[in-house]
Amino acid sequence: MSHSEYTRSASFAHALDAGGKANLPGAGRRQRRAAETRLRLFRCALHLFAERGFPSVTVEEITDAADVGKGTFFNYFESKEHVLGVMAEIQRGKVREALSATLQGKQTIRSVLHRLARRLVEELGRSPSLARAFVSSFLASEGVRTDIAHNMREGRTMIAQIVAAGQERGEIDPRLKKETVAMQFMQDCMGTVLLWSLDETPALKARIENSFQHLWRAIALSGQEHKQ
Repeated sequence: MSHSEYTRSASFAHALDAGGKANLPGAGRRQRRAAETRLRLFRCALHLFAERGFPSVTVEEITDAADVGKGTFFNYFESKEHVLGVMAEIQRGKVREALSATLQGKQTIRSVLHRLARRLVEELGRSPSLARAFVSSFLASEGVRTDIAHNMREGRTMIAQIVAAGQERGEIDPRLKKETVAMQFMQDCMGTVLLWSLDETPALKARIENSFQHLWRAIALSGQEHKQ
């Protein structure tokens, strides 16, 4: 399985998000082991980035922490910056879970989007330096930027489906374009993390809560602003 195939793998993104072993239905033993190795490299790298800062961590230190040879790293990632591109896969997996919850119909759309907003900032919220490194990685690398853009487009499409469901259920103003609302939702989440990474106060949890409440009041159908 190639790097691009891993990047596009919905089940691999779900495995990353779930925090368990790579779940690749129908895949052979070799493919599962490869996916688990990539996942281990990512987790070890993320821990080191959050602890010591992105610039201070070397590829060799990542592979040592993951207990694999240095050459193994480049079977899965083109560079240290590409490790952060996996973050977008995690985010896509979280959006997919939110869409699944929407289709089940057991939660209000407000609660689905509220939970999603909080979950989308979890990984980057480990440290301000990690959030800044993520932003700088896709600004500096066209390859990382391409991967992130692909995942974000898929994420926006799924969020737009959630918004459409909210409009059908009478929670979200039907006059709004679902694609525009989806874009605004993503911008609010990313912008909140970026601003927090610059001054670190107030806490990210408080920032994302405030941001979501403002967004919901703007898109909710009259009478739905405070319903859970």
